[in-house]
Amino acid sequence: MASSVQPRQLALALPHEEKLTRDDFLEGPANEAALALIDSWPDWPNRIMLLVGPDGSGKSHLAAIWAESAGARATAAHALTADTVPAALATGALVVEDLRPSDFDERAMFHLMNLARQDDAYVLITARVPPSAFEIELRDLRSRLRAVPTVTLLPPDDQLFRGLIVKFCADRQMSVDEPLVSYLTNRIERSYAAVRQAVELLDTEALRLGRPVTRALAAELLRDA
Repeated sequence: MASSVQPRQLALALPHEEKLTRDDFLEGPANEAALALIDSWPDWPNRIMLLVGPDGSGKSHLAAIWAESAGARATAAHALTADTVPAALATGALVVEDLRPSDFDERAMFHLMNLARQDDAYVLITARVPPSAFEIELRDLRSRLRAVPTVTLLPPDDQLFRGLIVKFCADRQMSVDEPLVSYLTNRIERSYAAVRQAVELLDTEALRLGRPVTRALAAELLRDA
């Protein structure tokens, strides 16, 4: 006798492309100062600048926009070593992504800041928290990092929050309507990371269940979240 149990559909982790051009950046009061910094290059107040904001706030997007304009190379902060600093600065501009406490080579960072000043190079550093929150052993590096001008990305307002929902869905080629956007706006935590997580959950479960992405599906998935 044939089994009546339906096979469970698996959700494939298909890659999706997040658009990181200037035209795709969502502007709002939360990020206007950071965007103004990127747009004002090379007329920066300092050749080394720091962008600080929570996960998903647009730091990498802004860094990608600037890198395109400045011809900058990019490196993860934890991957930077003293030996790689000269090559990283070879174009005269460098993005250092995701500087985290106790997760970078202090001597490499000190070498980078010295060489950038010596060569009149530009450096854009991104971080989730300001260097004042770091425990840094090298005293000279500690003072220099804390003296770097910082631009902070703020929590999203209502308009930006709704825009982020639409953008993250579009990046995943998900079609959304106003009821879904309104539901998510009122239901999930008001943070960049929460938007990304909610959209990822919707996408994954819609594929697994073979259902469209709707307010009803969102209500089912987020009811007990």
